[in-house]
Amino acid sequence: MKTRLNRRSFLRQSASLLATSIRPASVSMARGASDGSVGEWQYYGRDPGRTHYSPLDQIDRSNVHNLRVAWTYHTGDKMDRPQTTIECTPVVVDGVMYITTAQLKVCALDAANGRLLWRFDPFEGAELDKLRGVNRGVDYWQKGQKKRIFFTADSRLICLDASSGKPMPEFGDKGTVDLTKGLDRDISRLYYTITSPGMVYKDLLILGSTEDEGPEPAAPGHIRAFDVFTGNRTWIFHTIPFPGELGHDTWSGDSWKMVGGANAWGGITLDEKRGWIFLGLGSATFDYYGGQRVGQNLFANCVLALEAATGKRIWHYQVVHHDLWDRDLPCPPSLVTVNHDGRRIDAVVQTTKFGRVFLLDRETGKPLFPVEERPVPPSDMPGDRAWPTQPFPVKPPPYSRQVFTEDDLTNISPEAHAYVQEIFKKARGGKPWLPINEQPTIVFPGLDGGTNWGGGSVDPATGWLYVNSENEPWILSLKAAKAGAGYPFTFGEFKRFEDQEGYPAIKPPWGQLTAIDLNKGEFVWQVPLGELKELKARTVPQTGTRNIGGSVVTAGGLLFIGATKDEKFRAFDKATGKVLWEAQLPAGGYASPCTYEVDGKQYVVIAAGGGGKPRTKSGDAFVAFALP
Repeated sequence: MKTRLNRRSFLRQSASLLATSIRPASVSMARGASDGSVGEWQYYGRDPGRTHYSPLDQIDRSNVHNLRVAWTYHTGDKMDRPQTTIECTPVVVDGVMYITTAQLKVCALDAANGRLLWRFDPFEGAELDKLRGVNRGVDYWQKGQKKRIFFTADSRLICLDASSGKPMPEFGDKGTVDLTKGLDRDISRLYYTITSPGMVYKDLLILGSTEDEGPEPAAPGHIRAFDVFTGNRTWIFHTIPFPGELGHDTWSGDSWKMVGGANAWGGITLDEKRGWIFLGLGSATFDYYGGQRVGQNLFANCVLALEAATGKRIWHYQVVHHDLWDRDLPCPPSLVTVNHDGRRIDAVVQTTKFGRVFLLDRETGKPLFPVEERPVPPSDMPGDRAWPTQPFPVKPPPYSRQVFTEDDLTNISPEAHAYVQEIFKKARGGKPWLPINEQPTIVFPGLDGGTNWGGGSVDPATGWLYVNSENEPWILSLKAAKAGAGYPFTFGEFKRFEDQEGYPAIKPPWGQLTAIDLNKGEFVWQVPLGELKELKARTVPQTGTRNIGGSVVTAGGLLFIGATKDEKFRAFDKATGKVLWEAQLPAGGYASPCTYEVDGKQYVVIAAGGGGKPRTKSGDAFVAFALP
């Protein structure tokens, strides 16, 4: 097999362990462009459309129970205090796997055995005395024999030679671009980073960003494209529009100069054929008080379509108006083609923190199922005006619960019920979309979802969406800020609503996995996701758990997902939701897995980094599974 001989002979002969393989000289397209490499995982979501779908089928329903650990790579840089995590989904090209570690190093591994080929540390020489943040993976670009890895560490964009792991000197300043510059606003004293990979389109790298969420001043989430050779900014789209730009009138006064956010922190989707990118944008800051940004606030909380080459807006659809609940879109939409009214329609599907699905026509941004603008409660905070309505998709139904009343209080024990009942009686709640005020207010669905950055996976053969979610309430309140703070209100209470043992205050299930037929807008199945052994020992039925990270669906009839607080990795029958296989990981798998093929063998890999929002022990492993 040609790929096998080239990869193995090169790795054997290369004294410097260059992570590369010989490719035909005629190959000249840049990835982004599809090259038919069905056994690779070239993008964060496997393909530019962010489907998280693999056509591999060597591992299937009949043999998945035979999966065994094929290899494990330990990054060696986890920390327990402060606690690290790994949210990276590997990129696998030409038999080489590219990963980021707990402390944001970049490594290249032999994808067949996990052997280290090279490592790059963007913090070399710095003491490991603080968290470096998270990084969910890298972007890969290739044209001919030129191969580059792009990744971000703090506010730096770094370009590496994919063969050696060394910075490319002609890119930016010796391989690095300062991302705090070129935003058309001075953010030199503000937090700015990028946690999710961007998207490569021809010779452009397009990036979103992550900012503070307030109440302090925050950077804007403008979208930018960079030249892959020089690092120069090619275009910018102002997600908080400037005077004269569409949407500027949806911000009060000069708020556009000061408000931050409206950022694509979860990544970017590409339709290569159309040359369009799609983004899910976050909330404007401050997330819970909008008196300084009265208005509808475009393009915050929008699904946004732009021309990839120019940044020109094609369409937008706002799923939350004047967000007061931190209901940012945590992931970009996925591309899907559905059967609708007797026609095949190209669409994008957007999952949300509040457990609802928006299915939009890819050409126009119009909903394919009815969406109703329904009245919601007003705000009683001084100076703020909640938007009077919010969009409610009629189909598909919500995949996480939408209402939390006294009848929904936990029933795992009489003691837990009594404990949370006392708190519930003293808090405001019961109404969906109730704005927060200076009294303790129950926010449900909670701040972590519904769905978070893992998003969903889509099977193109069926038009089914698979999405994991949480059911967990939070309690929040606001209080007056100190005199001279520069903003009127800040956080009062800010916590999960839990019982005395730290379990969610709501009746289980707390975590779920749902299959949705996007052709019909109906559930196919819904099952609890995860199980807590200590509750099982107390004969409590399966509760599901908090979950963070996404899934992979395959042509072999399987859905792979970690994500759960019980630190397990599972394979589900994608048709029925039945668990067919599970393995105990060395730490929580709070990342989206990937699957790929090397030398005729299919592997499934997940980062077991632990820590994170589930607050379990930290880990440092990438674990690969394969058939014996």
